[in-house]
Amino acid sequence: MMRAEPSPSSGMLSTRRLTLRAGARTLLDAFTHTFHAGEVWCIAGPNGAGKTTLLSTLAGLLHPAAGHVELDGVRMADWPPLPLARRRALMPQSAADAFNASVLDIVLLNRFPHLGGWGWERDEDRAAAQAALERLGLADFAARDVLSLSGGERQRVALAAVLCQDAPLLLLDEPLSHLDLHHQIDCLEALVAWTREPRRSVLFSCHDLNLARRFATHALLLDGAGGAYAGPVRDVLTPALTSRAFGYPLILIRDGEHEALIPAPRGRHESLTGHDAQSG
Repeated sequence: MMRAEPSPSSGMLSTRRLTLRAGARTLLDAFTHTFHAGEVWCIAGPNGAGKTTLLSTLAGLLHPAAGHVELDGVRMADWPPLPLARRRALMPQSAADAFNASVLDIVLLNRFPHLGGWGWERDEDRAAAQAALERLGLADFAARDVLSLSGGERQRVALAAVLCQDAPLLLLDEPLSHLDLHHQIDCLEALVAWTREPRRSVLFSCHDLNLARRFATHALLLDGAGGAYAGPVRDVLTPALTSRAFGYPLILIRDGEHEALIPAPRGRHESLTGHDAQSG
């Protein structure tokens, strides 16, 4: 039986008592939340906390242990593959390039959900690919062989490909890996600008808590033991909650309007707790 294509609403992603497990360990326990259009979410947590598993589940690629995910009010399992690919895009942590191809052709691969019956790229598809490369400062790379790129350059091409897919919801697994600070900031600024258009939202995993506090609007902090804290980024990425999640005391330092989370000085390591690990 053909399933009807879900009609877009306000562009929201929701979890309903979502439970994720890895073997006998519970990564996320009965998590219910709604992610709204226009928001930029950072998913943070220690190694093994379930960030990649969560993003793959939100994308509809993994089945949860319990609960479910909804996109535009429709369960992920009820979305036909092609409309789903037009609605959400996933950037995995790493993707090996198996063959020689130009950067432009690699980015064009993500236009597949929008191609016509014969599968040939149209002028608008090539324009979308060029625009995505320009957004990330890669216009001069279009004719380069992707196998000639550095790891950081290839990471930016992968992000351009996801943007080229033109899906309103982006799920990005460690999009800043292999990038120097300059390009990390450029990519985050591009993502923030991208969400200013209607019905767009981004969820990305990241290990740099201070970049997340600067660019994300919201944060989801996983503790690796089933717990999760979700809300505005500066309400979640606090010294108390991050110290508890990462198992190491962090303090917040301030310089005028600027703030940064840093590890507590060695002398305070034993005395600080998750509730008093803060400095003005």
